[in-house]
Amino acid sequence: MSVGMRTEWGRLMVTLSEGGEDETPLQVKLNGVATIIGKIGLAFAILTFLVLTSRFMVVKALNNEITKWAIGDILTLLNFFAIAVTILVVAVPEGLPLAVTLSLAFAMKKLMNDRALVRNLSACETMGSTSCICTDKTGTLTTNHMVVTKVWICGEAKAVPTQNNGSALKSLIPEKGLSILLPSIFQNTNSEVVRGKDGKTSILGSPTETALLELAMLFQQDYNAHLKETKIVKVEPFNSVKKKMSVLVTHPGGGYRAFCKGASEIVLSMCNSYVSKKGDSITLSEEQRKNITNIINGFACEALRTLCMAFKDVEGNSNIDTIPDSNFTLIAIVGIKDPVRPGVREAVKTCLDAGIVVRMVTGDNINTAKAIARECGILTEDGVAIEGSEFRDKSPQEMKEIIPKLQVMARSLPLDKHKLVTYLRNELKEVVAVTGDGTNDAPALHEADIGIAMGIAGTEVAKENADVVIMDDNFTTIVNVARWGRSVYVNIQKFVQFQLTVNVVALMTNFVSACTSGSAPLTTVQLLWVNMIMDTLGALALATEPPHDRLMKRPPVGRNNFITRIMWRNIVGQSIYQLAILGVLKFDGKTLFKINGSDSDSVLNTLIFNTFVFCQVFNEINSRDMEKINVFLGMFDSWVFMMVILSTIIFQILLVELLGEFADTVPLSWELWLASVLIGATSLVISVLVKWIPVPPAKNTDSEWLSDGYEPLPGGPDLA
Repeated sequence: MSVGMRTEWGRLMVTLSEGGEDETPLQVKLNGVATIIGKIGLAFAILTFLVLTSRFMVVKALNNEITKWAIGDILTLLNFFAIAVTILVVAVPEGLPLAVTLSLAFAMKKLMNDRALVRNLSACETMGSTSCICTDKTGTLTTNHMVVTKVWICGEAKAVPTQNNGSALKSLIPEKGLSILLPSIFQNTNSEVVRGKDGKTSILGSPTETALLELAMLFQQDYNAHLKETKIVKVEPFNSVKKKMSVLVTHPGGGYRAFCKGASEIVLSMCNSYVSKKGDSITLSEEQRKNITNIINGFACEALRTLCMAFKDVEGNSNIDTIPDSNFTLIAIVGIKDPVRPGVREAVKTCLDAGIVVRMVTGDNINTAKAIARECGILTEDGVAIEGSEFRDKSPQEMKEIIPKLQVMARSLPLDKHKLVTYLRNELKEVVAVTGDGTNDAPALHEADIGIAMGIAGTEVAKENADVVIMDDNFTTIVNVARWGRSVYVNIQKFVQFQLTVNVVALMTNFVSACTSGSAPLTTVQLLWVNMIMDTLGALALATEPPHDRLMKRPPVGRNNFITRIMWRNIVGQSIYQLAILGVLKFDGKTLFKINGSDSDSVLNTLIFNTFVFCQVFNEINSRDMEKINVFLGMFDSWVFMMVILSTIIFQILLVELLGEFADTVPLSWELWLASVLIGATSLVISVLVKWIPVPPAKNTDSEWLSDGYEPLPGGPDLA
């Protein structure tokens, strides 16, 4: 007898304790992006401070004032330091965690409406990168409402009538066979028949047990009649290794009788005879065993879950300590129908269109699994379906060859699923989602990038180790989670593109100006306002965009680079335009706009600041779609985005016109306001022109990468 960590439960807990909290694919990418941006910002901040300080010291030396220092000189140096710190603050993407959290929280709230409870916030994003889903069959792909539709008993296979038709039922099963079948169902079960206050009977138990009891109660309503006649001596409950359950009861005629039911091929191998129409035990010949195997396979090919039931009489009291596992007499084989859920085939097709491989991992008969997989669209002509025992015996080289084509694994153990998930993640570098409902599924749920537990059929252990709980146990809901996950990923890419553009322009403008004129056109307060537009308001606007259908027409991004070539194209294009405009304004703005007077420098700097802000406002609109020209599609339906844009414009007006002393600005004439807005709006035209620039294909691929890291799925001649 095993105890402690050597028990099945102990080994399960050891598996769950292995490994720490892995970073999600997006977290790994964002850490790299944030580090690079921070280093670049630090370099620009140091350079700006050195340039400004050097110019100041050179001027003092030329004026022979290098030894003369006043309070004003110290304040000037402090101002240079403040500008450098502000540049660093603007460059450091502190808004990135806010954008990620906002986008994830928004998706989490929306998914609650779609019957998906997100327990781990980062799971929303991880699901968007998923390249493979390992799913259960029962209850996820199917309705989990089981009904016995076919039965083989006394050497004959018959269909079970859908309604309680007396004459049809009498002709279904011979009386002698029925007298053995009913006790085997009523006594070898872990379910219970209860009567409610309204007088109606209901069955408490698993769907499989419920289906068997419903069949038995078609013939006999009194569930307790057989229980009163006998006494249960020993029970061996069902487990996923033996795939059978047994019970030993007292026999009314004296002695004991063992009943066994479970996986068809396993129980059949324990039998050496079967029940005839007269109730006698007839020895099974090899030909009859082969015929019965064909019956089982025939049921399974009709997408029926097959179960065998058998019994054995035990003489004397010396053999009751253990339930025998050989020389049984076969009673019946039942075929249980578990219909595929409506919409599952369409959901699987959506996954395949999105480049997500769906693999079915089930404990059912392989023929049943293959039939259901074909009905769902999972198993294709070139796909592979194997049993768990065969999978376990594969060498590493054989696994490397078979797993990419593996679509169905039948008669699998929980550790088979765990082994499959581990190989997919570690060797093939896939981002794997796993569905499960049982306690034994917990290791696979824990090992996967995203564990998905079933809310109705799932155990508490499974839910505790899952990242998402599907409240309606429906595969279609999993596809909705993937859609929102991709939306989160793309929204964060939009925000990063917007933020990098602001970073490049703000850093280069202040740096070049410091090198040439010795002063920065954007003051500390102005840079902090730009930082607020870029981080807080930009995150609000871009991180809450809802998903669109095009997201599920592309392969998953997996663990590829976060900043794509399309993003770099947009960033560089907009940055060149904005730097050119701000450069012209800085060095020739007074002449172009005829700015004269004692406050001409203040007016020019305010114009540069105002133009820069409006360039960001319109570039925020450009960032709504990194590839499509029509960036206004759906914009007016997003009230959050519209509120952010309006708030930014209103606060900019207040900052320029009323808060001049605080923001180092002066009021502008309507002509200069109009010029600022028109120059900013021109970025929309620049965006259209930039999007016409072709992007070279990524390395090691013949196709062009799309805006958000997704590669187009092949179609037409490419597909052929």
